[in-house]
Amino acid sequence: MTVPAHREKAHVLTLDSIRGIAAVTVVVHHVILMPMFLAAFPYKAWIDCSFFRSGWLLVDLFFVLSGIVMALSYAETDFGRFSLSDFMVRRLARVYPLHVVMLVALLVFRLARISLVAMGVMASDPATFEVNNAYSFVLNVLLLHSLGFVDYLSWNGPSWSISVEFYTYVVFGLLLLLSERLGSIRYFYVCAIALGAGCWIVITFTLGKSDLALQTDFGLLRCIASFFLGVLTARATSHLPRAVSVRAQGIIQMIALALTIIQVSIAEAYPATTFVAPLTFAIFLGSLLAFPNAALVPALLSTKPLVWLGRRSYSVYMVHAFVVLLAEYLVKALGARPVAALDSIYPGLATTLNLAVVVAAVLALSNFTYRFVELPGGRVLRRALGRAPGFSSSQVAPSARPSN
Repeated sequence: MTVPAHREKAHVLTLDSIRGIAAVTVVVHHVILMPMFLAAFPYKAWIDCSFFRSGWLLVDLFFVLSGIVMALSYAETDFGRFSLSDFMVRRLARVYPLHVVMLVALLVFRLARISLVAMGVMASDPATFEVNNAYSFVLNVLLLHSLGFVDYLSWNGPSWSISVEFYTYVVFGLLLLLSERLGSIRYFYVCAIALGAGCWIVITFTLGKSDLALQTDFGLLRCIASFFLGVLTARATSHLPRAVSVRAQGIIQMIALALTIIQVSIAEAYPATTFVAPLTFAIFLGSLLAFPNAALVPALLSTKPLVWLGRRSYSVYMVHAFVVLLAEYLVKALGARPVAALDSIYPGLATTLNLAVVVAAVLALSNFTYRFVELPGGRVLRRALGRAPGFSSSQVAPSARPSN
């Protein structure tokens, strides 16, 4: 029996744009901290600031945002007719095609490098993110590579978050299905509170970690805590008072944005503050969801370049490690002379140009993978698994607000 096509709730433009900005920030974060680049570029220029050095923290913004979107698409609109199988097919179709393509690309690159080393064409020293083997490859294929089976990042390093998020989707779907069987959405939100708070308490008080940077060890707990905070944020915004002036809405959003920037910027100096980062992100994202017509911020985030970037944010996130890997080899091949020549013109010019080239290459490749991998790959996978390919992630609306 074919499940009727579910048309997911239209995305909120401002949230999509924030996702794109966060993805680019993660790219900058990885570029400025790559050991190869640190050694090759003596002048760090303007990009060497605490905000970019702590850009890893924005992964939790992704988790919170994902919880908001899933709640809007399913818990707030589809309760009573939720299909777990259809939901998981759609989640798999969303993340898997590009994940597999990048795995294959990195495998081909690794085999090519091994061949060139064997022929004496290039040196054998490995680049960053290359702790790779057959076992970790199989784990990556099964999206199990960040569930504690290995204690290192492998192959496409940033995809660790895709691994934990996929299985968080499973938890989300099971809770929603259970609540339907019990006959009330309240059970779902009670479980969301208990699960999110429980994971946060374990991370903060039980594991003895100095910050929130959990990946291959307890990254699943990190994702669940932030994701279900996003679910609760979507619910909370539906109960906020609507009689708030546009000016007041804009002030609230500006304060929330400032707090978000400060939160990330102080993470390096005060690691313990990262444990409250998901809450800061939830307040900011919730303000965008609750006040879509506020002054300034929504208008800026709804501009065409940021909307374009937001639609390609997943591709940006998934392809950037491969581009950085290629850039490392290019810098090695060029040697120190071009860097010194550029820095003699202006200290830090080489660093800035390297970043500009890497980001431009990431954007170009992500546009390609979005158009020719993400969208068609999702349609093919949904069709192969017996689901109608009616949903397109490119369908957006200027605003969306959950019903009470």
